[in-house]
Amino acid sequence: MFSSFFSTAPPVDPNAPNFHPVSSAYEPSELFGELEPKDTEWSCPGGFAVETQIFYHFLEDGTSLMCQVIHSAVGVWYPTVQFTCKIFNPNTKEKTWKSINVTNFTTPPPGLDKRSSKADQYSITYKAKPGSETPESYLVTANLGDDLQITLEVGRPASIPGFKVGKGPNGGFSYFGHDPKNAEGYVVHRFWPRAQATGMLVHKGHAVPVKGPGMFVHAIQGMRPNLVAARWNFAHFQSDAHGGVSAIQMEFTTTDAYGRKGSGSGFVTVNVGSLVLGGKLAAVTAETKWPDEEPAASAGVISRAIHSKKAHDPDTGYDAPTELVFRWAAPSIVPEAQGPVDATLTLDVGPPDAYKGLIEKVDVLAEIPYVIKTMVNYVAGTKPYIYQWLNRATLHVNVPAGLIPDITGPTAVEGIVYNEATFIS
Repeated sequence: MFSSFFSTAPPVDPNAPNFHPVSSAYEPSELFGELEPKDTEWSCPGGFAVETQIFYHFLEDGTSLMCQVIHSAVGVWYPTVQFTCKIFNPNTKEKTWKSINVTNFTTPPPGLDKRSSKADQYSITYKAKPGSETPESYLVTANLGDDLQITLEVGRPASIPGFKVGKGPNGGFSYFGHDPKNAEGYVVHRFWPRAQATGMLVHKGHAVPVKGPGMFVHAIQGMRPNLVAARWNFAHFQSDAHGGVSAIQMEFTTTDAYGRKGSGSGFVTVNVGSLVLGGKLAAVTAETKWPDEEPAASAGVISRAIHSKKAHDPDTGYDAPTELVFRWAAPSIVPEAQGPVDATLTLDVGPPDAYKGLIEKVDVLAEIPYVIKTMVNYVAGTKPYIYQWLNRATLHVNVPAGLIPDITGPTAVEGIVYNEATFIS
């Protein structure tokens, strides 16, 4: 019982890498890892961990809908489970936000596997239909109070598999700490890059039909959230043109404590993404930006979220973007349409005092559960904020022959994009 006091492990070089990004773990031809059933099961990790499933969708009138389950473990405390929902109608500017702590969370529910979960206030039921045009779907039902009830069926088309970066059990994982096999923490994302939702919202007694494209992500942050990242960027573009187009990116930048030369070498940026073109998953992208290297202007694989223009925002104290550029490039993974695929999305969101398409600047500390707030010691004077935008946008794509009928080369795709820029410290 005393052996743990006398470590026999060799001392670790303090300048050895203590961050191992998924975006540097795989060759360009190995970036696509098709999801396996276990990848989207709830793992409900202990210690300090946040696990989430999120459904993002666009309705026919351009309204954005987000439904999320968040399982938060904080040391020895009993886990907190929340269901959150945000609806924003860009035409009326009406915003609906619900966040409830659910009771009697269970996974798996009786007769189902751990891809499903339920509580008194909601249920998410995974359904498999192998061999069909929609081989997987989720039925999401939630009663979020007297003024909001939700019923959604979210289906994944057979031609657009779910993915993680890299195959196998370690696919998708970035590891924190000197030894990835005994990591101090980790981040992992698994995606459905394009899905279709049908269903109904009942808001203040009025039924609102839901029909439209979106995405699904299952993610885990396996350590205190203020140690994982100093910044996050997220982009979610969808269009029904050309049989279905989507472009997504999830990016985080580590704190200074984690990098390839130990503590003090951090602010490493990890970006993962994908392109769906012609109703097919065309490319998976992943790229690491090291703080001491300038990324190449052109490369075989590009996955970048760039704040190309910035301005000081007195509301938050951050230098926030006024223009963002998202870039994707990777080899096509469609066998009959080989060649490089690349895409660029430029968003002019305007100055902080007159933002275009701003949904909200979310004060994170006001939203997270109290028990987590007390355990997460943010640096004095810093306040985490999430900027959320919704805008019409044009994705500029270079399409290889064979991917979209009768289209080869540069193509402009009109669609809608939801994006976030998160500042934590």
